[in-house]
Amino acid sequence: MEFASDNASSAAPEILAAVTAVNAGAAPSYGADASMARVRALIRETFEAPEAEVYLVATGTAANSLALACHCPPWGAIYAHASAHVDTDECGAPEFYIGGGKIVRIAAPDGKLTPGILKAAIEATPQGFVHSHQRGMVTITNTTEAGTVYSPAEVAALTAIARDHALPVHMDGARFANAVVAADCSPAEMTWKAGIDVLSFGGTKNGCMGVEAVVLFDPAKAWEFELRRKRGGHLFSKHRFLSAQMEAYLTGDLWRRLAARANVRAERLAAGIAAMPEASLLHPREANMVFAYLPRRLHRRLTERGAHYYFWPVDPSAEGPEDEPLAARFVCSWATQETEIDAFLSVIRGRD
Repeated sequence: MEFASDNASSAAPEILAAVTAVNAGAAPSYGADASMARVRALIRETFEAPEAEVYLVATGTAANSLALACHCPPWGAIYAHASAHVDTDECGAPEFYIGGGKIVRIAAPDGKLTPGILKAAIEATPQGFVHSHQRGMVTITNTTEAGTVYSPAEVAALTAIARDHALPVHMDGARFANAVVAADCSPAEMTWKAGIDVLSFGGTKNGCMGVEAVVLFDPAKAWEFELRRKRGGHLFSKHRFLSAQMEAYLTGDLWRRLAARANVRAERLAAGIAAMPEASLLHPREANMVFAYLPRRLHRRLTERGAHYYFWPVDPSAEGPEDEPLAARFVCSWATQETEIDAFLSVIRGRD
């Protein structure tokens, strides 16, 4: 019963096969491999963006931080949801790569900014006052850290506010595939057609070994990104092993199929939890993550039976009433089995 994180899941067989295949013989280094040329073409085709520039890195932190650094000055504010990964889980990497910058945390329900909330936060930043940081850019996450999904219309409404204030917009798409599948839209509709300037397109959480693509819809930023990637230590010499993963990920819509499987598993899990009279969902289940309240005693029972997931934020082993509802996050991956979900639900129903 593994629901801790899609980071903990195995790599898809197609990804492993691609890495093994590309291992034969020699290949040009630093992104000059033939596979990377095909990746570039595949992403341009997938996103209907023939002018987009595409770069690969091995981690989401690198993708987000380098993307933000190319679009925000050192004195700039980065407007983000209060739970945004770029603020809560990057150890200050975005600010480090920007050479300054200030993430402005914005509280909003269910992990999603709204146009009114974003507008108020931007306009609360003084301009033309040398003692204050200046407005820099906006970043949103899709799928959000709360497991919810911005529709293309919602993305467009936020980017319209950013444009009104002359700010570029980044999308952290660590779980982009899950969001696109959930919203039943095209990658283009979710990104540049909705006003996104740069995307961190995740692969690691969705069946890859470790690869993320930065898609620059404004090719004018390409050379700066190349320099920042090299200077930051994220230009792989044996780049073909990144390219091979991303090429396999994009071929035959594997990325969509893996994400769809994870979303379906999470839907099954959420429905089972919501049907329990003692349980409730913390946020709407829209992609592959489920946030739910369960009584302390059920959490203890689950952990005793070997279930792995994150408590949000109180550990049920702490002292407290047995019936106290405690929140937790459950993540399904491409590799999550129905048998795991059924076993989990059997435990909380007392049938194990």
